[in-house]
Amino acid sequence: MKERRVMKIVLIGIYLFMTVAGLVLMKYGKNPGTIKVSNGNISFGVSFISGIGLLCYIISFVLFTRIVIMFDLSYIYPITTGIVQILSLIASKIVFKENITVSALIGACLVIVGIIVMNLPTVKTN
Repeated sequence: MKERRVMKIVLIGIYLFMTVAGLVLMKYGKNPGTIKVSNGNISFGVSFISGIGLLCYIISFVLFTRIVIMFDLSYIYPITTGIVQILSLIASKIVFKENITVSALIGACLVIVGIIVMNLPTVKTN
């Protein structure tokens, strides 16, 4: 039972890492990709770094489909989305030296408070 819980947490951790890594690498690669259709042939081109980012993001999508099956969607989606937003904010500051505004910090705090509130035990009323 405990092993299963640990595996769920590890799976969520890998999902979060792959999602943020995918986003950061795609932005760092500065190449959203090109799609060309010529003489009935379709070709797709992307820079190496953006390609690694795309691969990370695809892996995160596959992991998320598994996570959704394991948890209630109304529970897991807001929590993982909130955590991805916070991690992306931190990564953008560290990797890209982006400015974080006061309103962004307030929003991040509200997301954290929301995640905490979602995990509080429910109070049953009659």
